[in-house]
Amino acid sequence: MARIEKVELRMVDLVPKVRRTDAIQSFVSQETPIVTITDSDGAVGTGYSYTIGTGGSSVMRLLVDHLAPRLIGRDADMIEGIWHELEFATHATTIGAITSIALAAVDTALWDLRARKQGLPLWKLAGGAKDRCPLYTTEGGWLHIETQALVDDALDAKSKGFTGSKMKIGRPHGSEDFERLSAVRAAVGDGYEIMTDCNQGFTVDEAIRRADRLRELDLAWFEEPLPADDIDGHVRLSRSTATPIAIGESLYSIRHFREYMQKGACSIVQVDVGRIGGITPWLKVAHAAEAFDIPVCPHFLMELHVSLTCAVPNGKYVEYIPQLDDLTSSRMAIEDGHALAPSEPGIGIDWDWDALRAKSIPEFTTTVTQREE
Repeated sequence: MARIEKVELRMVDLVPKVRRTDAIQSFVSQETPIVTITDSDGAVGTGYSYTIGTGGSSVMRLLVDHLAPRLIGRDADMIEGIWHELEFATHATTIGAITSIALAAVDTALWDLRARKQGLPLWKLAGGAKDRCPLYTTEGGWLHIETQALVDDALDAKSKGFTGSKMKIGRPHGSEDFERLSAVRAAVGDGYEIMTDCNQGFTVDEAIRRADRLRELDLAWFEEPLPADDIDGHVRLSRSTATPIAIGESLYSIRHFREYMQKGACSIVQVDVGRIGGITPWLKVAHAAEAFDIPVCPHFLMELHVSLTCAVPNGKYVEYIPQLDDLTSSRMAIEDGHALAPSEPGIGIDWDWDALRAKSIPEFTTTVTQREE
């Protein structure tokens, strides 16, 4: 039995490669907590999560003060038991983003360690449903981008074999969103998917109104139209439109997903490893969604989500937003518009350790070797 002997913690602040704007905010910084776990066999696993610019220091304090010390001496292969122990240890702060982001970094590191020790890539270890998944791109669809640029980006993605493009919506008047998306539809034709993302920017009535206005464009989905905790509002919206309603990036508990699915409040699940608390709960949500015949199209984190989307039978799309280029030695493999499942053991991320060390913020770089008493 290999026991955890060391937990290394660091955080890197990544600046997005392009300007990213949506209906409620600009994404100008990605704080990236990184956890590396070493066991008594000398095996090493590395995991990570992210913020969109705030809360990173709080995540790191939670890791340093409360979570990492509890890992020392534990059997690294007891991933389920460790996840539940850490979640219970922080029950006073759950369910919430800070705790889930911290748990995700630890849980992902444990899965990476397990996969490396077993000599398997994550997608096979976690299920092995398929070895590739279709891609859609978001990187050229931000809200500030002018209409012709949206069209050009969608046409470029289509030429590369991508399945679709996602456009941010939420301009002051619905007619502006309609005009922009109509131009894209006219350019790409009916066989190319157009996804839309509202980023929780609408009231129920406004979401119903805009979904109705956009119906003729045959959208792939209407994403996060309302505040994530308004489940009844999503029920009302889902009953009013034939356009699929996508939710999940702002949910932090498997029980929240259960309520959405039971009530018919969504038709696409976008569970995010970094928000739900790691791979362990991600898989539970994905399998629950399969029972409801709901596809999983995870939010962000393409370098990690390609493996999980390929692990489960209802994994439908991978979202193309390059995230870790400055921290990795290789890139996610793409072929004919599909993301290929990594072949190497582990979670599929080839960290550039020189770059990681150079970009780590000294204040949040530490090593834990003593168990919390």
